Amino acid sequence: MLERLVFGAIIVMAMGGARAIGADGPTYKPVKASAVARDYDWTGFYVGSHFGYATGYSRWSATEPGMAIPALAGSLDLFKAFDGFKGTGSYYLGLQGGYNYMFASRLLIGIEADASFPSNIHGIQTISSTLTGQATYEEMVQWSNTVRGRIGYAPGHWLLYATGGLVWTYDQFTRTQIVGASDPSSVAPGQGTAEPKFIVGRRGWAAGGGIELALSSKWTARLEYLYTQFGLRDVYFPGAAQAFDSNLSVQSIRLGFNYRIGGNAIDPEVFSKGISALDLDWLVLHGQTTFVQQYAPPFHAPYHGANSLDSNHGRETWDVTFYAGLRLWQGAELWVNPEIDQGFGLTGTLGIAGFPSAEAYKVGASVPYARVPRMFVRQTIDLGGETEKVQPGINQFAGSQTANRLVITVGKFSVSDLFDTITYAHDPRNDFLNWSLIDAGTFDYAADAWGYTYGAAVEWYQGNWTLRGGLFDLSVVPNNTDLDPHFAQFQWVGEIEHRHTLWGQPGKVMVNGFLSRGRMGSFEDAIELAQITGGPADIAQVRRYTSRTGWSVAVEQQIVPNVGVFARAGAANGQIEPYEFTDIDQTTAAGLSLKGKLWGRPDDTFGLAGIVNEISAVHQAYLDAGGLGILVGDGMLPNPGREKILEAYYSLPIFSWRMTFDYQFIANPAYNRDRGPVSVIGTRLHAQF
Repeated sequence: MLERLVFGAIIVMAMGGARAIGADGPTYKPVKASAVARDYDWTGFYVGSHFGYATGYSRWSATEPGMAIPALAGSLDLFKAFDGFKGTGSYYLGLQGGYNYMFASRLLIGIEADASFPSNIHGIQTISSTLTGQATYEEMVQWSNTVRGRIGYAPGHWLLYATGGLVWTYDQFTRTQIVGASDPSSVAPGQGTAEPKFIVGRRGWAAGGGIELALSSKWTARLEYLYTQFGLRDVYFPGAAQAFDSNLSVQSIRLGFNYRIGGNAIDPEVFSKGISALDLDWLVLHGQTTFVQQYAPPFHAPYHGANSLDSNHGRETWDVTFYAGLRLWQGAELWVNPEIDQGFGLTGTLGIAGFPSAEAYKVGASVPYARVPRMFVRQTIDLGGETEKVQPGINQFAGSQTANRLVITVGKFSVSDLFDTITYAHDPRNDFLNWSLIDAGTFDYAADAWGYTYGAAVEWYQGNWTLRGGLFDLSVVPNNTDLDPHFAQFQWVGEIEHRHTLWGQPGKVMVNGFLSRGRMGSFEDAIELAQITGGPADIAQVRRYTSRTGWSVAVEQQIVPNVGVFARAGAANGQIEPYEFTDIDQTTAAGLSLKGKLWGRPDDTFGLAGIVNEISAVHQAYLDAGGLGILVGDGMLPNPGREKILEAYYSLPIFSWRMTFDYQFIANPAYNRDRGPVSVIGTRLHAQF
């Protein structure tokens, strides 16, 4: 019991930062709790992941123009406290792999390599000079790698070790001239001029130590301290004729998990069957990774605006997510989901209201970075009725619950984790990819730019009925990366669900509604202001505190085993701008899902669906006046039309992975009959444990 409390406290402290809760697939292979032998054999290959928090300094010096000797100096503090509403801090997430060899004396030696991807490890400082005026100098760690040796002693299923070796990192250097400096006429009022950013490598050494605990025959957990030191690195900014050099030192604490993939040789079942999840009843760890590549071939595009989809280009996204769960008390669970994200949607996730990849966020990055999208507590209170078995899975402990129950979820998660969930069309990592298929296109649910928010939800299950309700935080302004820290802008969501059996086959019907309260703009007000000023319509100039409502209905029905159909329809207030999701005021979608057992391939799935998205007349007029939406805006819209989308996918297993081929046909992208039609060809590679 003491071990559980101590380990739980480590998880909470180490991950104190925070898409569908159970939506990443149905197949899991847990490793059940078992006594770990005191003569545990540490020899073997392993892979794993780590979550860390860092602090450190970069001491810099800079020359003045025409001088060779540095005349300016300073120090950048790299520590950033966690900001829950921005999701930032000097934390990082990484992957590692290595090999241990234990002697008969239980002395251990090993070697390990890792890669770490930070959230926001950077420092910035304002500098002042009589020759160059005022500027800011900034350094940001992009990612880092180490190759280290390990030496330790394992008296049993515990290991104490020291580690040291080589480290290298890639950092971004930026210098920005501030207005009022030596040449204020070169910048617009209130803005600065940034010189080209430099990404350079650093090399150095690392040393530290830690303690590692065997949790099962396959899984171990570790707590590690690491110090890294780098030598001088210089960068020259030609615009200011200044040379900067700096050193860098970082200290960090890491919590890590390792999975043993073989003894003196790698077990081939790792490739054919994959990694098994950790399930100790009180502690659970799952994971997933998804890679999506999409390409839009050339299409008709007579003109181009700020939010127009580009022709003849491709983009990719990649993510890795870990799902760590801890039982707190009877019926209560804590879940933390750290994630690595990388990549972009087509045209930076712009140009189509029903965007073709729900794996692409509204922000993108060429370099992988860390986030903690979910950190929540869920309490289940049994109210009686038939006892149901709960299978282990993503963000779900194995166990049992009664048919009648109350479920309370509090923390940071996605509204779509709980609301508008259809079995056949809700998980872009396993089924359809289009935004307006995985959820109703009009469901403008509260979220940051990654799709997550803080809130609380209550679900009441009674017989065949479920009633859901929740209160959630909106972002500070529509379609923003930062959530409102004061909860002055918020959203109510309600849903009623009925499960039924029709012709002996299961199905359900859901009705969903939302009310958002925040600073939103009226399309009519934006158009009127544009007529007065003579400029393009700008919704940001007419925002005021108001309300926006919407509703949707969803149906799913299994026709026969291995054949299911679904449909969604929804509408939202088309006079007010959408706040978080996408530019859709009315939507209708329907589709089907077929399991490969029908044609002798039981693990394959085929899906086909169609969508029709619409916007109101005043919304069309706003776009025609040069207005920009969340995802759309071609600069004009003289010939508006309904956005029509057809998506088909085929998914099949390849060893422990799942490959999906996806095709989408989009007529009138961004409601513009002058553009397209557009074809989007995609592939998806996904694995989970």
